[in-house]
Amino acid sequence: MMKKLKVKAHQLRARFNLNLFNQFMIAIIDYGMGNLKSVHNAFKFIAPQIESIVTSDPEIISKAERVVFPGQGAMPDCIRELDQRGLREIVIESAMNKPFLGICIGLQMLFDKSEEGDVKGLGILEGSVNRFKSSKNLKIPHMGWNEVHQNAPHPVWKNIAPNERFYFVHSYYVKELDTSIKTGSANYGNSFTAAVAYKNIFAVQFHPEKSAESGLQLLKNFISWTL
Repeated sequence: MMKKLKVKAHQLRARFNLNLFNQFMIAIIDYGMGNLKSVHNAFKFIAPQIESIVTSDPEIISKAERVVFPGQGAMPDCIRELDQRGLREIVIESAMNKPFLGICIGLQMLFDKSEEGDVKGLGILEGSVNRFKSSKNLKIPHMGWNEVHQNAPHPVWKNIAPNERFYFVHSYYVKELDTSIKTGSANYGNSFTAAVAYKNIFAVQFHPEKSAESGLQLLKNFISWTL
């Protein structure tokens, strides 16, 4: 069994063909709330030759060529922990000038405000974070696999089939003011935004690190994305 698993891992790495990438550093921001181990392991798996670092050091983050902003938990707690670690400024700076990937709460915090605790977000993107309306047929949180429709082409969607399935765990969704930034949507009771893209930012509500080969492909595309 172990031999078969090793063969499969080798085949997956060969499929992603990551030896083509130049050496650079990816900073995965640690503010005490993210699904850091899974995200870090996913990058190490698809790109073992690229340095990926889990860090709360603003200096290291500023030197990284790419930044990943993961997150899980309640948004008020995430904002509080981000500020207590003095990371607000470097997150905003990174989201303005280098390839930046937001994941789950890392997407939601980019917006102006959230209904969850009536808390202000980072205000990088215009819009709000709203709670799903529960019903007899709609369980909250939205948890499990769901199809993501690609609303607009983007390099981070490369080699990912339209309406591919990704893994979600969330009770809130973003409602952007500028609908042109919506690059992915899913349906849970109603259609909601599953991905946004704006200049150097690509952010998703789902968890690519938990989304099997399609999620790994998305992370690989983020690594190879050039502005």
